[in-house]
Amino acid sequence: MDKKHMSALSIYQSLSGGIKPQGQAKSPPAKKIKRKENGIQPDKKLNKKKRMKPLKSSMRASISDKEKSKAEKDCETHNDEGVDNVSLGALLTDLTKVNNSRNRANILFKWLIHPVQDKSFFRDDWEKKPILIQRQNPDYYKGLFSTAEFDSILRNDDVQYGVNLDVTSYTNGKRETHNPPGRALPYTVWDFYESGCSLRMLNPQAFSSTVWQVLSVLQEKFGSMAGANVYLTPAGTQGFAPHYDDIEAFVLQLEGKKHWRVYNPRSEEEVLPLVSSPNFSQNDIGQPIMDVVLEAGDLLYFPRGFIHQGDCLPDAHSLHITVSSFQRNSWGDLLLKLMPAALEIAMEEDVEFRKGLPLDYLQFMGVQNSEKEDPRRGKFLAHVEGLMKKLVNYAPVDASVDQKARDFLHDCLPPVLSAEEKASSVYGAPARWGDSETLDVTVQLKGHTQIRLVRAGAARLCGDGDTVSLFYTTENSRVYHKEEPKSIEMKAEHIDAMEFLIHSYPKFVSVSSLPCETTEAKMSLAELLFEKGVIHTAEPLTAE
Repeated sequence: MDKKHMSALSIYQSLSGGIKPQGQAKSPPAKKIKRKENGIQPDKKLNKKKRMKPLKSSMRASISDKEKSKAEKDCETHNDEGVDNVSLGALLTDLTKVNNSRNRANILFKWLIHPVQDKSFFRDDWEKKPILIQRQNPDYYKGLFSTAEFDSILRNDDVQYGVNLDVTSYTNGKRETHNPPGRALPYTVWDFYESGCSLRMLNPQAFSSTVWQVLSVLQEKFGSMAGANVYLTPAGTQGFAPHYDDIEAFVLQLEGKKHWRVYNPRSEEEVLPLVSSPNFSQNDIGQPIMDVVLEAGDLLYFPRGFIHQGDCLPDAHSLHITVSSFQRNSWGDLLLKLMPAALEIAMEEDVEFRKGLPLDYLQFMGVQNSEKEDPRRGKFLAHVEGLMKKLVNYAPVDASVDQKARDFLHDCLPPVLSAEEKASSVYGAPARWGDSETLDVTVQLKGHTQIRLVRAGAARLCGDGDTVSLFYTTENSRVYHKEEPKSIEMKAEHIDAMEFLIHSYPKFVSVSSLPCETTEAKMSLAELLFEKGVIHTAEPLTAE
C-alpha cells in the first residue's frame, strides 16, 4: 500500500504527545494520530507501523557554502588574538555586522572569558569547578555598568524596593534586608550605602540598554535565560551571608575590588542543586578552596552549588555584575516534563499499563510493609521495573524539548536591534501622522521582498494537541515574565513555510519562495510575521 502524505499540521499534532502547557486545560479529545518518532528507538513489537518523517529535505533551506564562508570570516575578525584590546562598545558595534546571531553569541562569550578558551572552559570547568581570570586591565568591562549609571537610574527611573533593589547587610554573622516600601530614591538609598549597607539591583537589564544587549546576545549561547544582578558594596563591609546558588555564575568586577572565598559543595546532594541554599554560618562551610581578590576587569566563575561569600577590603568599594544562566535547565527538569507525557501515551496505547493492581497489594507493599519478607514484594517490584523500561518507548522527547523551549522563549529578553535592523523591520516602517492625516501606511511586502528572522532563536514552532503555535521573543518585556508568553496559532497552510524560514536563517529568502500553495498564503504569513517583529527585510521598505 502506498504511504499516505502526512501534513505538517499532523506531524506537529503527533509530536505534542499529549503534553499541555502547565496551568492550561486540555482541549476536547481530537482524532488520534500516531505519534512521530522522537529520537528513542521504539519497540518494534509495539510500533509496527513506520513513523512519518518531518518536512521533506527538499522543502528545507540550507545555508550555502558561500554563506558559511562569510559567517566563518565574521568570526575570524574576532578571534582570540587581541580580543582583550577590544572595548565593549566597539565589540557590540562590530557584532551588529556579524550575519548570524549564534556567531555573535559565540564571539561575545569568548570575549567575556578571554583568555580562557571556550572549548576548554566547557570541557574542564563548566558545572565542575570555579575559575579565576585576572587581567590587570581595569577597563576590560568598562561601559557595561557603573556606579554613575546606578545613580542615574535611581534619579530617572521607577526603581522599587524589593522588586528592583535590595538593601542588605551582613554583620556579626547576621544577614539582614532593610527594604522600606515604595520607590527607591537617591536620598534614602545613598544614606543606606553611607551607613554600610550593600545595594543589589535585581534586574539591571530593565534599565541599562548595554546590559540588556549583552544578555540578549548571550542567551543564544546558553540556550537558557541569561540574567544579571548588580552589587554595590561599601569599603570594609559585607552584604550577604555564605550561600550557594542554583545558577551558573560569572562575576564581572566593574569597579574597585572585592575579596572572595569559594567553598566546595558540602555533600553529593548539594552538587548542581535545583534550588539556592539558605544562609550558612562560618561553621557550616569548612575551609575555602579559593581565596582571592577581584580587581576591576577580573572575572570569577563558579558553578551552582559552590558556596561563596564576598567582602570589601577597607580601602576600596566594589561594584560587580553577576551574569547568570542555566537555572532549572537539567536533564531532570526535562524528564519532569517527559515522564508524565510518556505515561499518558503508554496508558492510551498499551493495555499492560491499564491492567489492574493485585487485589492484595496493600497487604505487602507500602512503607509499613517495606521490611517484611514476602515473595510477593519482589514480584511486584519486578513488574514495576518492567513497566518503567517499557515506558521509554512512549517517551515524546521532541515534544518535551519543545515544552522546555517554550519556557525559554518566555524567559528570554527581546532582541536588541541594530539601526539597520530597525530600519528594515516593523519598528522602522515609515507610517506616521502628519498634516492632519496618516501618512506612508501603504507599505507592502512583495513577492520579491527578501526576508529572514531577526534572530536565530527569536521564534519556534511547537505543537499543542490540535494546534500548532509559533512562540516568539520579540514582544517580551525586559522585566522577567512581566508579559505572558507570546505566540501565534499557525494556519495549516503556513506551517511548512514557517519551518522553511526558521531553517533558512541567516539566509534571506524571497516571500515568493515560501512553500505555501497560494500566493495569498505566502503574503499573509510574511505580513503577520513582519507585524510581530519576527522578521525583517534585506532592504528597508518604502511607501507606495
